[in-house]
Amino acid sequence: MTTSKKSGYKLYSLLFATVKDYNANLQTLLELVEETSKKSLIVAPEVCLTGFDYENYDKAVKFSHIANEKLKIASKDKIIILTMLERRGEEVFNFAKIFFNGEIVYERAKAKLFRFGNEHKYMSEGSDEDIKIVEVEGIKIGILICFELRFKTLWQKLEGCDVIAVPSWWGVLRTEHFKVITQTLAIINQCYVVASDSQNIDCTKMSGIIRPHGEDERNENRACLEVSYDKKEIISMRKYMDVGIG
Repeated sequence: MTTSKKSGYKLYSLLFATVKDYNANLQTLLELVEETSKKSLIVAPEVCLTGFDYENYDKAVKFSHIANEKLKIASKDKIIILTMLERRGEEVFNFAKIFFNGEIVYERAKAKLFRFGNEHKYMSEGSDEDIKIVEVEGIKIGILICFELRFKTLWQKLEGCDVIAVPSWWGVLRTEHFKVITQTLAIINQCYVVASDSQNIDCTKMSGIIRPHGEDERNENRACLEVSYDKKEIISMRKYMDVGIG
């Protein structure tokens, strides 16, 4: 899907903890979105509204219907990217979604489930074929969901992106992996990477934004990190180090 071509956007990586109260999580997200400027691209942590709340799984899955409507309203003049658990037919998937101007302009199910965390016991796997570049407001956007970062063939599918969003719930024991992989993704694909991980105790808390030249800025204790989006920075990197990315 392609929308009108405009510029002047700012990128935001979010960092906050997911609690047991789903409505409180949604309110936290909406308040952070409200703090961002118009013409913003915002990435929130994976399943930040419910977490992987397997003990209350039906409740978590149903909450997506409430969240969808609230986020549509919040997405006026803003691009919001996150994932949420949602049922389709008899199956539950972890859907990455792009909200923009009151609509869900793109969604796809997580294609690589983290079996070490038993995700495959609770949800179905999506298809690699659905991982593609989507253009919104002239920005070519790709999404890799957490564990999908580890598959180099998926990096190639997103070659040519301006921004790769990485909503994650990444284990704290592999913090250095998350930091290095997200930075390398930006360098290899010569684009911005906006990574958002949870602030929960078992996660890395390494939300951040990496520029096309490889400059790496992390949220640290900031709930919302802002970096200006500049298409010229992508173009200059691809000219400076020409590896065939158009």
